[in-house]
Amino acid sequence: MSVLIYWFRNDLRLSDNPALVQACLNADQLLPVYLHQSDGQLNAYGVERAGGHRKQFLRDSLADLKGQLQELGSSLFEFTGHPNEVLPRLAKSLGAKAIYCEQIEAPEELKQVALLREMGLDVQTFWQSSMLDPQYFPFEVQEMPDIFTEFRRAVEAAGLKFTNPVNTPEIFPSLPPMDNLGELVAEAVLDHEQIQVNYMGGESHAQAHLKQYLERRLPDSYKETRNQLIGQDYSSKFSPWLALGCISARVLAGEIAAYEKRYGANDGTYWLWFELLWRDYFRFLHFKFGKRLYKARGLSKLAENVTPFDTVKFEQWCSGDTGESLIDAGMRELRASGYLSNRMRQIVASYWIYDLQGDWRAGAAWFEAQLIDYDVYSNQGNWLYIAGRGTDPRGGRPFNVIKQAQDHDPQAIYRHLWLERNG
Repeated sequence: MSVLIYWFRNDLRLSDNPALVQACLNADQLLPVYLHQSDGQLNAYGVERAGGHRKQFLRDSLADLKGQLQELGSSLFEFTGHPNEVLPRLAKSLGAKAIYCEQIEAPEELKQVALLREMGLDVQTFWQSSMLDPQYFPFEVQEMPDIFTEFRRAVEAAGLKFTNPVNTPEIFPSLPPMDNLGELVAEAVLDHEQIQVNYMGGESHAQAHLKQYLERRLPDSYKETRNQLIGQDYSSKFSPWLALGCISARVLAGEIAAYEKRYGANDGTYWLWFELLWRDYFRFLHFKFGKRLYKARGLSKLAENVTPFDTVKFEQWCSGDTGESLIDAGMRELRASGYLSNRMRQIVASYWIYDLQGDWRAGAAWFEAQLIDYDVYSNQGNWLYIAGRGTDPRGGRPFNVIKQAQDHDPQAIYRHLWLERNG
């Protein structure tokens, strides 16, 4: 009797989940689990790593996943604690031969797996969060072009669009006997008080959003509207579900390709693929540069910021109380909703780095806490990009706040919306 554990990480879906498919093929009995970090865990800047909006979207996503698993005769078991504390106890209680999970190529997540293996556990990891499979690249991923434009040209020259998704497991293994889990089940995480968010997490909601987005022909206008600041339809809004893996980039790319066959390709459909490629690029940079992406200097030769960390300025920026109306509107939207347009993310990041002389890592930490679509690769990559400490040959990206307001909020509608609502 082969008993395995499937550890859901940022892949909270049943469709296009190669790691889960393999676990189902190899297991007679399978225990699906999710591990929560401890509540109140703070980062180096005194910020809780996951704020209320992120937690709620995660809870929605887990509830949706659990419901789908229960329809297949299985379930989802949630625990709170560090993987090297919880998973060895589970494996011992069940007599599990191995743990299957998604591969996450970021330092903290890599360390989690390394520690489990050092403890003697067999952990099988599968790379599955990107649109493209790196084995088909015309270069070794560790030797990929540093600059995005060169990366994109190489990918397009090789004719790579996306990797085909895999099907949902046809047969799902039964659960192992629950009496083997003993006290561990009693320690499972309990439901928390819910807060209102604009998006419902979960694979079923991701699929519903994608369906209506395509039916309403919104890809056609994506490139023209993507820099707007207000509304549901100016951007695709796929990112919250992508971040937790409620839907895969390969499924999205496949649906966009099918849309192009039906209606014809245009600038909007290309730009959606283009943004998914940016997302891939930030992922693959981790294979090449690893921990360097998390250093204060990043990949640059710039000196580290030696200015003492100013907690007052940081709190003013975080709370939207800087006195700069566009910045304050954006930061209040972020705090109130857990979301911010791509344009505003760049503007407020630039303001923190260049106008307030803040440490880019503190800004990245605040985004980690607040964004419902927080993604370790994209968050790190974009902050490095703005700070001039990534791979962009043009250096940093300081934004002129007055010009940005004139270009993107000329009638101050966005500013009035968030400053009056949260004044």
